[in-house]
Amino acid sequence: MRLVASLLLGSIALAGCAGMSGQGAGNPKPIAVSQLNPTQGNKTGGAVSFVQNGDRILVDARVDGLTPGLHGFHVHEKGDCSSPDGMSAGGHFNPGSKPHGGPDHSDRHAGDFGNLEADANGNAVLKLSIPASQVSLSRDASNSIVGKALIVHADPDDYKTQPTGNAGKRLACGIIALQ
Repeated sequence: MRLVASLLLGSIALAGCAGMSGQGAGNPKPIAVSQLNPTQGNKTGGAVSFVQNGDRILVDARVDGLTPGLHGFHVHEKGDCSSPDGMSAGGHFNPGSKPHGGPDHSDRHAGDFGNLEADANGNAVLKLSIPASQVSLSRDASNSIVGKALIVHADPDDYKTQPTGNAGKRLACGIIALQ
């Protein structure tokens, strides 16, 4: 599956470049990707793409190696996946100092992406459209997710426990990078 994830990332980059050709050299769509790698003792991995389309950031996540059911999915404040348990990524990305919440809550961390839902085979696909006012793919923006870590958790996000959503241990970690 790691080969499939690598191929997916390559396809995302190529598709993004092909989509830029009609926009002119001065106005390409920002594209970022994250390769999710398992934390120690886990087998979860996958690929996530982020594409800016006007005033929205389109997120396409494909994750495997999960137990069936819901799993918290968040952007974390540090671009560091070096610790075996993923804790080096820090807490949720929260530049607006908001309370934790679900994707439909108006007041929430910028990094609160909700839950992935894994099927019986442990595979999850999630597509989100997030306001660019919430997160940015511009390196210099205060709400930029570029260089931050993306984490898949063992348990569902309950959307209320502060500040984590009680989503449990970190199964996979990946750094979000511009393409």
